[in-house]
Amino acid sequence: MAFLEGDYGAVAEAQEKHQEMLLAKENVVGVGTGHKIKKGKDTGEPSIVVFVSQKLDKELIKPDDLVPETVEKFKADVIETGEIFAGNVGIEEKNEGEKVGVEVLKQRIRPAKGGFSVGHYKITAGTIATCVYDLEPFPGIPSKYYILSNNHVLANSNQATIGDPILQPGPYDGGTAPADIIARLSRFVPIKFMGTGYTPCNYVDAAIAEGEFHELDREIYWIGHVKQVNSRPKVGDLVEKTGRTTNFTTGRITALNATVNVNYGGGKVARFCRQIITTCMSAGGDSGSLVCDIKEGAVGLLFAGSTAVTVINSILYVQSALRIRLHP
Repeated sequence: MAFLEGDYGAVAEAQEKHQEMLLAKENVVGVGTGHKIKKGKDTGEPSIVVFVSQKLDKELIKPDDLVPETVEKFKADVIETGEIFAGNVGIEEKNEGEKVGVEVLKQRIRPAKGGFSVGHYKITAGTIATCVYDLEPFPGIPSKYYILSNNHVLANSNQATIGDPILQPGPYDGGTAPADIIARLSRFVPIKFMGTGYTPCNYVDAAIAEGEFHELDREIYWIGHVKQVNSRPKVGDLVEKTGRTTNFTTGRITALNATVNVNYGGGKVARFCRQIITTCMSAGGDSGSLVCDIKEGAVGLLFAGSTAVTVINSILYVQSALRIRLHP
């Protein structure tokens, strides 16, 4: 909550104090700190945002599952999101069933750059965020260079082994080994899934894969090079990303400090804390895209969403967890 100040900080404190109660209610998939929306208009009033898979008439909801109108002194706003999925779950069905983009970034490209298709050799396909190097030494001469994306894109949701081949394009887009090996899995942050009586907090779905310097490019297609890290994103900020499925898209931040339950398929669900929520700006296969502000400042790593929202890991947590640097 370091970047939440004033009224937003107070709302976030109330949210975290009461979020277990809210998340226990049927239909609730997440909570966050945002603005009260009234008749489709953003009032600018800080409020606790409660994300539900489906909005129902009050008569159809058990009294214990009703979301209160206020939490402490702050208004609560209920937003329908649908189920929130990790970004490449069901990619085959999404790409066959709905035309979400022309998918022009699924071809082979060297040097590889942000926005293009990539994936562990056993998954479908995701997106390259950008290319990075180790946090240390700086200033100095980096000895290794990496592709940045999600754990579920590069590490097959914890199922991979360090050194596994990473293909560009991803397997679903025609990538094969050994011809299309662009890198080898180097580091990933394990995802902790929910179990009986066990609800751990995750902060990132992130991984890096080491490649050859001459085959990796820090440029993000249609956005450019990361110029800075945006450590203080705000509700209402405009953001942009380039991804394998929906290409170049823009969105608006609607909530910060969000805690959301994310479906990884196969009965696996993981809870993520301190997330950034935007309007919908992605679809299956866009996982791993780097979300930037409109001044090319890195905001976060896209990893999940629904037909209504996109969910992003804060770039501060990504950098810290993987010990990487995005820009000079």
